[in-house]
Amino acid sequence: MAPFIVFEGCDGSGKSTQAKALFRRLQREGCPSLLTHEPGGTPLGESIRRRLKAGWDVSPLSELFLFSAARAQLVQSVVVPAIRNGITVVCDRYTASTVAYQGYGRGLDLAMIGQVNRAATDGLSPDLIVLLDLPSELTVDRKGKNVRDVFDGAPLEFHGKVREAYLYQASQDPGRWLVLDATKPRRELTLEVWNKVQPLL
Repeated sequence: MAPFIVFEGCDGSGKSTQAKALFRRLQREGCPSLLTHEPGGTPLGESIRRRLKAGWDVSPLSELFLFSAARAQLVQSVVVPAIRNGITVVCDRYTASTVAYQGYGRGLDLAMIGQVNRAATDGLSPDLIVLLDLPSELTVDRKGKNVRDVFDGAPLEFHGKVREAYLYQASQDPGRWLVLDATKPRRELTLEVWNKVQPLL
């Protein structure tokens, strides 16, 4: 199967930019590839994304199940068929986001989140998780007044918990996580990602 590569990070960390940069490099190198994101990538996922961006007032538990429903559909209808057919998948967010945002950020039970994540993904884990690590203060500064969803407008304490969650997850599985300093120049980060991805291809 082809590699499954995920980009993670707090809002404003540049993960989406780096995911797109990797996808473009894969295409230039002639590597069959697909770029997708969460929530989204399918009609169901995009519908959930639009509603959450529109400011739906939902409980943390509802949030968990909405994101998980979008993920289950994405994994079954997009990710698994692609990697089985030799297509490298680059995904902007995956299960680590749920642990970070709904677990550490919202305070939901981590064991329950683990069960939901495993069910939604049928146990599919990424080959590489790239974390764009950004200090919480910079997360808030970079987003500024550009509040597009309930997470963008969250207080500094919330973003601090999310960052803590990402770093903890990375420390528990260092062989699969690549932690990068998101304050570095964009091109430098792009090169670091590519150097890590090449051996997987």
